[in-house]
Amino acid sequence: MIENISRRDFLKSSGALTLAVTLPRALAQSGPGKTVAAAASAAFEPNAFVRIAPDSTVTVVVKHLEMGQGTYTGLPTLVAEELDADWSQIRVEGAPADAQRYNNLFWGPAQGTGGSTAMANSFEQMRKAGATARAMLVAAAAQRWNVPEAEVTVAKGVVAHKSGKKAKFGELAAEAAKLPVPKEVALKDPKRFVHIGKRAARTDARAKSTGQAVFTQDVRLPGMLTAVVARAPRFGAKVKSFDAAPVKAVKGVVEVVPFSTPVTNGVAVLAKDTWSAMKGRDALKVEWDESAAFKLGSAEIMAGYRKLAEGPGAVARKDGDPEKALAGAARRLEAAYEFPYLAHAAMEPMNCVVRLDAAGCEVWNGEQLQTGDQFALAGLLGLKPEQVKLNMLYAGGSFGRRANPMSDFVLEAAAIAKAAGGKAPVKMVWTREDDMRAGFYRPMYFHSLKAGLDATGNLVGWQHRIVGQSIVAGTGFESLIKDGIDATSVEGASTLPYAIPNLGVELHTTKNGVPVQWWRSVGSTHTAFATECFLDEIARAAGKDPFELRRQLLAKHPRHKAALELAAQKAGWAKPLPKGRARGIAVHESFNTFVAQVVEVSQRKGGVHIDRVVCAVDCGIAVNPNIIAMQMESGIGFGLAAALSGAITLNGGAVEQSNFHDYPVLRINQMPRVEVHIVPSTANPSGVGEPGTPVIAPALANALLALTGKPVRALPLSAQGVTIV
Repeated sequence: MIENISRRDFLKSSGALTLAVTLPRALAQSGPGKTVAAAASAAFEPNAFVRIAPDSTVTVVVKHLEMGQGTYTGLPTLVAEELDADWSQIRVEGAPADAQRYNNLFWGPAQGTGGSTAMANSFEQMRKAGATARAMLVAAAAQRWNVPEAEVTVAKGVVAHKSGKKAKFGELAAEAAKLPVPKEVALKDPKRFVHIGKRAARTDARAKSTGQAVFTQDVRLPGMLTAVVARAPRFGAKVKSFDAAPVKAVKGVVEVVPFSTPVTNGVAVLAKDTWSAMKGRDALKVEWDESAAFKLGSAEIMAGYRKLAEGPGAVARKDGDPEKALAGAARRLEAAYEFPYLAHAAMEPMNCVVRLDAAGCEVWNGEQLQTGDQFALAGLLGLKPEQVKLNMLYAGGSFGRRANPMSDFVLEAAAIAKAAGGKAPVKMVWTREDDMRAGFYRPMYFHSLKAGLDATGNLVGWQHRIVGQSIVAGTGFESLIKDGIDATSVEGASTLPYAIPNLGVELHTTKNGVPVQWWRSVGSTHTAFATECFLDEIARAAGKDPFELRRQLLAKHPRHKAALELAAQKAGWAKPLPKGRARGIAVHESFNTFVAQVVEVSQRKGGVHIDRVVCAVDCGIAVNPNIIAMQMESGIGFGLAAALSGAITLNGGAVEQSNFHDYPVLRINQMPRVEVHIVPSTANPSGVGEPGTPVIAPALANALLALTGKPVRALPLSAQGVTIV
């Protein structure tokens, strides 16, 4: 499956002028039996993102990981638009690790996918890449036909002149390759868009449906061994001793090695296949040194958080004088909200293939944080970053987990390969139990909120205290902490859009031994719930309609307001429901995307049924409405799973959950009917991979409040005695 060719050999075989960077075809797009050399016959490559072959196929190089969110469709759409290519011509491959050419423009000199930035940071860049290629094809046609460039047109992959002369892209590629690359190109007026704003088939759909798509588990290298790891039952424990004799008696087991990285440690069992490695691990006896292990339980952690919230924390935002406003309010309301640790629980657990040789290190995985992983691996192995080659494959979900700031599982795979002497490539595989218990969760949080109303029921004061671990502390992103505030802990609360004259947000950042990191929609996962649920409680206390109260408070935030109004209108908010049915509403902005949702519920025998979810989203220009709808539905399903039953709990420091039987994800029969409506916009596009998630839980909780009169102050609902049927 893998064939390495040099840049010089590539140029010899292609007969082309390469103007930017030559790229081998990514494994994620290669079918069985295909090689890099077979796919490297490009004839025209005007920049790092576009390659046009003699057969007129257009390969778009995508710098962002495809993990289900649609980057391999949305970003090529931008190129196809400006190139005036036919969608059937488009092919996609993942970019290699190269921060100079493929950096995330929002992250500075770093390559990676996250924060719903793929479309937002690439919108103009990918359009210019397509426009540049088009301009050179037009120039080549004008030169060949001896006509003015202004008279040459391009449509559906065909270059034409009014005289009747025509040529496909591939026919002009060699001539275009000899022309200078224009420094400036004009982009289309949106009124002329052909692909942007239209529904297009996903480029990865067929390969994933037929099993041809290549994920990490599909990689097979000559002599490769599979590794599974015995890990400590408590975070912070270390290997004291182990007995490898019973393991080596297991058929298929080749080696047993201890390893450690700056992040993790354990004992790896290497075998000829995954099953043998798992059986070998079952036979392994390890004694752990737990002298430095974390041993608190979830209840003890939360009790400490509640105590901290009684006092002031670091100030994240202060408008006016919240304390004075609360003291002088005609009426005061208080509420506290609790949130557990959450697992990412992607369908593809963590895995990674590593090969060490004299040239350096080569990695195959669903690579989400190229630059960070490349430098971390180089540090661990004593290599230069350029000696670490990363092959970006498809990922079966991530929700942030593969963008680990400490490169935990990637370093683990490399450390195992190194400990085994680098004699064979190693595929490190986490089981579902490893994925649940080995750490890096959405942090546990506690929120304390207070509000003051005047005599007419208007909000005059708001105080919000948040307690929880920092995601970026101790990582390469620690410089983002300013004045004691990790912005990822308070986003959504510190940026609250409601017109409240006296508003304060404070943060207590805690430290313990539970490893944490970002989880789909990061801080908004908990801040949206606390703020939107508290606002509904305020509306109820003031005798105001929750929709109208929000609408009034959002007068100076038109994008929030437009999403809110569209969701309410499409849900029929003004139309009364019969007894036993109720609606809840919520609106929130994350990653510059504005989402409002209305949840409709009904009382049924045995519990509450979620009848309908109406979602309105303003994500700027809708590049592909179909993918936007998919991602809103996906985010709603993901958020519902966490709201209904998601919780990682600790007992004496040990994680109690192990698989989907005790950490349930949403089943298809539990997924409600979802309607997605897109707010028309001319703003540049923002992301849609995450912003659908934060809104669903508070909208559901507010529907339950309307139905039962009882507020939801802790998640998941299953732990509060709420049954969803």
